[in-house]
Amino acid sequence: MDTNQAFVYFAIIAYMALVLYIGYYCSKQNENAGDFYLGGRRLGPIVTAMSAEASDMSSWLLLGIPGLTLFTGIADTFWTSFGLAIGTYLNWLFVAGRLRQYSENIGAITVPDFFARRFHDKSNALLGFAALTIIVFFIPYTASGFAACGKLFSSLFGINYITGMMIGSVVIVAYTAMGGFLAASVSDLFQSIVMSLALVIIVFFGIELAGGWNAVEASASLPGYISLSSMTDVATKQVSDYGLITIVSTMAWGLGYFGMPHILLRFMAIEEPKRIPLSRRIATIWVVIAMGTAILIGVIGYAIVKAGVLPMFGSSSDAEYLIIKLSGLLSQYNVVAAFIAGLVLAGILACTMSTADSQLLAAASSVSENIMRGVFKIELSEKMTLLTARLTVLCIAVIGVFIARDPASSVFRIVSFAWAGFGAAFGPVMLFALFWRRCNRWGALAGMLSGGVMIFVWKFLVRPPRRNMEHL
Repeated sequence: MDTNQAFVYFAIIAYMALVLYIGYYCSKQNENAGDFYLGGRRLGPIVTAMSAEASDMSSWLLLGIPGLTLFTGIADTFWTSFGLAIGTYLNWLFVAGRLRQYSENIGAITVPDFFARRFHDKSNALLGFAALTIIVFFIPYTASGFAACGKLFSSLFGINYITGMMIGSVVIVAYTAMGGFLAASVSDLFQSIVMSLALVIIVFFGIELAGGWNAVEASASLPGYISLSSMTDVATKQVSDYGLITIVSTMAWGLGYFGMPHILLRFMAIEEPKRIPLSRRIATIWVVIAMGTAILIGVIGYAIVKAGVLPMFGSSSDAEYLIIKLSGLLSQYNVVAAFIAGLVLAGILACTMSTADSQLLAAASSVSENIMRGVFKIELSEKMTLLTARLTVLCIAVIGVFIARDPASSVFRIVSFAWAGFGAAFGPVMLFALFWRRCNRWGALAGMLSGGVMIFVWKFLVRPPRRNMEHL
């Protein structure tokens, strides 16, 4: 190991040590299940905004968007990002305030709990099905986050994939089990800062490698590459239309926000509802800048390839390793550059962790709080409830590790429709619950059931043509 490589490792290890400390510090503030699963409803506006968006921006922000942009141009990633930005703003505008006030009034601390209390479901059918929906979609999604950690650590440290995955999963489970929702939210704030630094560093370093901004502009002159109505396969130079129907359906990704449990929980946890407008502005601005910068990195990446610094990638999936490869080049300069490269790689790790911890906590709350206490009526003391919550986090993680034990696991195929699953199952029900008094528990259950089932029917029976963003 040379000195530069040691500084790369030091930056990553320092990052992991910090999130572990955050978990330990926040553990002292958890006195009951409400604290563990909702942070005692005392999140400030900045933490709420940034933790909500960091938990949303998984590794596709630093890997997927740049890779797809590099290989196909900006159309697909632009319209997807545009839809997600609109969805972010509308979710904060229409859902955040009402859900915060309503959930506190009825004493709900989880999304399934909110549905059950809002619709006065004494049969627990709505509570059980909502909890089951979260488990079905989130456990495999969490597993994919563990697998991403395994691939990153194995490529960086040259260790076995399983060992790398275990290291990443142990860190995530440790700070989540110790500090609960508050630790996940505070660490997500820090992780969003690391992600932002990674994006900015790669932009400037990438422009230098490409030969300057003029070289980036020249490479982007490829026909259809920066068009919003066409896509270009840079390998074959073939241009295909990106029509109105495709644009609308791609922007529809933003509709999924209304049903995302890990984001809705942030709305329920904010300390003061009157601070939500500030959180909305912070969240929307950060999302727009982060996704726009990720698209720019993809364009810069193509210029770097054209300059001969990196070989052409064989597919958009291969191109997702763009930032990792650029970090490797950056680390070769000197020890300062190596430490900065380590921060960039920590940013990729932050993308994965900030999503995995929220998914892990949401799945665990569905098991311990909604199914065990809500459906089966198992009453526990506050101390035993906290212990059960932490043990549930551990059990969910063990299942996730088992699912992700194969680096080529098909679990990655599930990630793409988890977003659609929550959007279809929870999104409409959440909007009706907040805005239509006449909506009842049978309508809510029917909507949740039909939305969730239709995602599986559409995915596995109808089998539509594969979308470019699906693998993200």
